[in-house]
Amino acid sequence: MLWLKSFHIIAMVCWFAGLFYLPRLFVYHAMSEDAISRDRFVVMERKLFWGIATPAAAATLLFGFWLLFDNPDYFLAWWWMQAKLGLVALLLVYHVMCWVYMGALRDGGNVRSHVFFRVFNELPVFLLIAIVVLVVVKPVL
Repeated sequence: MLWLKSFHIIAMVCWFAGLFYLPRLFVYHAMSEDAISRDRFVVMERKLFWGIATPAAAATLLFGFWLLFDNPDYFLAWWWMQAKLGLVALLLVYHVMCWVYMGALRDGGNVRSHVFFRVFNELPVFLLIAIVVLVVVKPVL
């Protein structure tokens, strides 16, 4: 069980690393004015999304569900775990939104400003804080 938890945490850290850096690339991509820079950001975004963030998300979910299925009575009996799973669902929505924005930036159809992406970049921080607090503190209602 501790091995599974360890791999789950490692994958989660890698996933968040990708979700913290990818929208930062969107900021710079939205600000870029020449084709060489835009092409460079397209490559960087694609490699980060498909090479790091998405595999880490899949591993996080795999190890997380494995932990749940190993002991469903313990984990699903607590409201904080259900809240955490809801926040993970929001994180998946954020991940998909990154994919959509990445495609818009790649195809030249982006209508968002670098300021929007600066704010968008901060959203996973709040999810991370809430998820970690729920799992570590395990608050009782």
